[in-house]
Amino acid sequence: MAIDIKCRLVGKLQVQNGNSARGAWCKQDFIVETIETYPRKICMNVWGEDKVAELSGYNIGENLTISVNIESREFNGRWYTDVRAWRIQRESAAQNAGVQGAAADLAADPFIGAGADGDDEGDLPF
Repeated sequence: MAIDIKCRLVGKLQVQNGNSARGAWCKQDFIVETIETYPRKICMNVWGEDKVAELSGYNIGENLTISVNIESREFNGRWYTDVRAWRIQRESAAQNAGVQGAAADLAADPFIGAGADGDDEGDLPF
């Protein structure tokens, strides 16, 4: 399940490194505040050197749109929830992508624009 969250970056925690049976790993937790009537703070994380490096390119106070996966797991009778960011975009870039996507949808609509043979009448009989 992927969820997009519009938020403001309010803090970054230290990068954590370690070794497991699968090899070396690194992750970084960061805190965001949602942009809504009643803002909420959420602790998220990114895994892997490339995602940690990407997160370092964003500044505290920037408005972002973050795509996350939320997953819970049980360990020794306790449940832990992980909010893992897999895509981070500056708010202006995310808005531009939405506008470009809407324009592409309009251009692909057979009832808008030129007809299949290139005329400007489209498929409508009137």
